[in-house]
Amino acid sequence: MIEYLHGALVELSPTLAVIDCHGVGYAAGISLNTYSAIQGKKACKLYIYEAIREDAYQLYGFADRQERELFLLLISVSGIGGNTARMILSALSPAELVNVISSENATLLKTVKGIGLKTAQRIIVDLKDKIKTGTLAASSADIGGAGGLLNVASAEIQEEAVAALTMLGFQQSASQKVVLAILKEEPDTRVEQVIKLALKRL
Repeated sequence: MIEYLHGALVELSPTLAVIDCHGVGYAAGISLNTYSAIQGKKACKLYIYEAIREDAYQLYGFADRQERELFLLLISVSGIGGNTARMILSALSPAELVNVISSENATLLKTVKGIGLKTAQRIIVDLKDKIKTGTLAASSADIGGAGGLLNVASAEIQEEAVAALTMLGFQQSASQKVVLAILKEEPDTRVEQVIKLALKRL
């Protein structure tokens, strides 16, 4: 079992990080929260969850143990797989997710793509007693922090955001349209924020 990977960050997109550990490159699916936390770093440490099935072997990486703990709680809910859990952790920060579950706010949770009212209610019922608000909320990454600024052209942000949304399962044409609209409204928006806004509109 892989507990964590620590090495050179050789490739990074809003949905994937590749870490070189002594000459072996490990690709791990990540959320926007983790992307924001490790962006701009030459080396990083990701806590790992291994999803092993007969037809696939996939790694999910997290910038801290708390986000991984939330991920594990989410996939313990019936009907929630790894990609859906990652989608939830991309649309909401760990602190926001903890607050949504603690306050039983199913309406906000079902704004996440692919989460209907029944699934949102199931998540809340299954997890509200397992979540310790103080522990998770205090240590969660703040996407709005100054460390997440990207000094790249809008065209690059557009390309990266559309690629990330396509990897998350959205149609390219629809993603392109939404991303262009967001960048037209807010030209200086960082790529992870563009994706978060797009997730609410798609």
